[in-house]
Amino acid sequence: MEEPSEDLAVQRKYEELIEACRANRQLSADDESNIFRAFNIARNAHADTRRKSGELYIFHPLAVAQIAVSEVGLGPIAVICALLHDVVEDTDITLDTLRAIFGERVARIVDGVTKIDKATMIAEQNADFSSQAENYRKILLAMCDDAYVIFLKLCDRLHNMRTLGSMKDTKKLAISSETQYLYIPIAHRLGLYNIKTELDDLVMQYTNPDKYAEIANQISQSAGTELKLKECFTAPIRKLLDSNGLHYTIKTRIKSVYSCWKKMQNKGVQFDEIFDLYAMRIILDIPDIEGLAPEERRQIEKEECFKVYALITGLFRPQPARFRDWITTPKNNGYESLHTTVMSPIGRWVEVQIRTTRMDRIAEKGMAAHFLYKEAHPDEQVKQSPVEEWLQQIRTSLEDPNKNALDLVEEFKETLYTNEIYIFTPKGETIKMPARSTVLDFAYAIHSELGKHCIGAKVNARVVPTGYRLHSGEQVQVLTSQKTNPTEDWLKEVQTQRAKDHIKDYLRNEKKQYFDEGEQKLRAFLEKSKLAITPERTARLRLFFNCDSDIDLYYRIAQGDITEDGLRQCFHLSRSKPQLLFLQPYQQLFDGKEQNSLLNSDKKSFTTSPFLADAQYDNLETQPATCCKPVQGDRVIGIVEDNRIMVHRTNCPTAIHEMSTHEDRIVRVRWRPGEKIAFLTGITITAIDRKGLLQQLTRIISEDMDLNMRAITLETSEGVVHGLIMLYVHNLGGLDQLIESIRAIEGVEQVQRV
Repeated sequence: MEEPSEDLAVQRKYEELIEACRANRQLSADDESNIFRAFNIARNAHADTRRKSGELYIFHPLAVAQIAVSEVGLGPIAVICALLHDVVEDTDITLDTLRAIFGERVARIVDGVTKIDKATMIAEQNADFSSQAENYRKILLAMCDDAYVIFLKLCDRLHNMRTLGSMKDTKKLAISSETQYLYIPIAHRLGLYNIKTELDDLVMQYTNPDKYAEIANQISQSAGTELKLKECFTAPIRKLLDSNGLHYTIKTRIKSVYSCWKKMQNKGVQFDEIFDLYAMRIILDIPDIEGLAPEERRQIEKEECFKVYALITGLFRPQPARFRDWITTPKNNGYESLHTTVMSPIGRWVEVQIRTTRMDRIAEKGMAAHFLYKEAHPDEQVKQSPVEEWLQQIRTSLEDPNKNALDLVEEFKETLYTNEIYIFTPKGETIKMPARSTVLDFAYAIHSELGKHCIGAKVNARVVPTGYRLHSGEQVQVLTSQKTNPTEDWLKEVQTQRAKDHIKDYLRNEKKQYFDEGEQKLRAFLEKSKLAITPERTARLRLFFNCDSDIDLYYRIAQGDITEDGLRQCFHLSRSKPQLLFLQPYQQLFDGKEQNSLLNSDKKSFTTSPFLADAQYDNLETQPATCCKPVQGDRVIGIVEDNRIMVHRTNCPTAIHEMSTHEDRIVRVRWRPGEKIAFLTGITITAIDRKGLLQQLTRIISEDMDLNMRAITLETSEGVVHGLIMLYVHNLGGLDQLIESIRAIEGVEQVQRV
């Protein structure tokens, strides 16, 4: 009985897909025939395959196609490609077969979505090599050729995230990290805000599930407030718009869980302090006027939106600092809207977004709306979209065969969230640069030789150093000296990948001069140890000493940075001295006699690693990462690094970057049960300055909570205290209890974990 019911379910999903296609646009007989042919090919090709959840695999391509149609608004070509997107990768069907049946474009899109075959990938023995980054590069190159590739990839990723529950934990974290690293920024850049918002929430469910559940519960408890707002806020607005003869639609929304968490992190506020939790969208229906030019229509739309803005702000008091005009100056992904925040009758700030149906279509479907319009009107001259200009800019960079795939992806990511500034040359020419660019970035943007010898610049006739951050509208004259050349420190000053690449190339060429000397030193050491130089041993050395390449390795050996003692440790030719495994990574935070006395007084607490890794990694030591400072009770993941396992919190940005580019380094790690170990962590405090505040803080920490403080720093400015307290806690529950106790102190405004 099971098989017939599954077949019926598959058929129902297909019929729902066809209905969604028809609702979007009128389908021709050829369109329906091709979609049906693609469906049959996919169903037969995946007939014996099931997903990890146990359901037939064909449900996945059907779901991806449904997302493409219903949530992005794509047409028949996208549906065909979505149905076929996995057949080349997972079955015997070839691209030539698809090309013969459906044509060149379908084959090209399917190829762009298909991962690189691992069997054909030459795995360079390099610490920076990443098969994931190579796949990212392939997808991005295909995206530049046809934007449908990335639209479908986003649809595919959205469905994978929706059905991630059946995967093992390390796979969940790897896929979530990839999503946060690349796909969410792309969705943002393409204006697919609904998809971006859902992906943000889904990623948070797997990387920070406890906080997600907490905020989701707080949002659900605020449902009563939303109902009150509809009564006292929405009703007067409807009455006002109706009395002015406007045709409109009103939509309301509550901020997503991830958006709330991000606001709490960035602003250091609690949930009940988020003033734009609620938002209203007013969508104006502007009737078509025959013979009206697009520019004239846009002007009418703008005037109508500002008319509604004047009506709303006349009814409710606005917050001036929260006004945004994205109509006069649209976002770089084409987004247009007026945003204002007004005070509601119940004392809640509410964000009001004002736009037209055309603007709303772009806001909902992102840049897909532009591509769809071009396809629907092939004979009409349609202005090139900002996204098409963006794709043209990155195409040349992505096709550079000399660039490492990771560097290419990082360079691409720079263009996703970055705002742009406009800089003037001494001759008045305009150079567009990413925000936060420095003088050095600007010099390299003009010419590599100018950057190579840059010593500073005159900005608006004022001399500034190479690390000066530029601002839009400044006029810059680069100053040079032939005696100046790039150093390692320059990499810390630049922001753009172009500048980084040129500096790295120069340093690499400089290091090549020491290649032979370093190789001879290594060969002599290995011969003395009765070993030979092999690719496997040099790869091991690169990983152990965190070298980017053989050139970097031999340079450091020649310069004496890598000593014979270090080489012996790498090849286990000598046993290193016992170290305090847990506290050692944090020693860089604090120095001095106080630390030594602390170690002597409580040494037993820190000599045992609190982590247990999978059995195959027993030979590697585990250490807590200093970037996120995990404490007992945090959800953690291990990343293999330099012959050890660094343990991060699952939502740590460093861990997310590593998991998204080096999935093979992920290790499942859990807390050692029954161990009472002290963990160094920190909290920041913002409070109103008053007498006795410090005494009350130390009493709660030392007496009430019985915790040891490592250091405390308090600074007062204009009556406000900003403090950092480093202390030792035993688990996450104790840390949360401490934060709540400090938060209850009179005058304390914010308390956050570092």
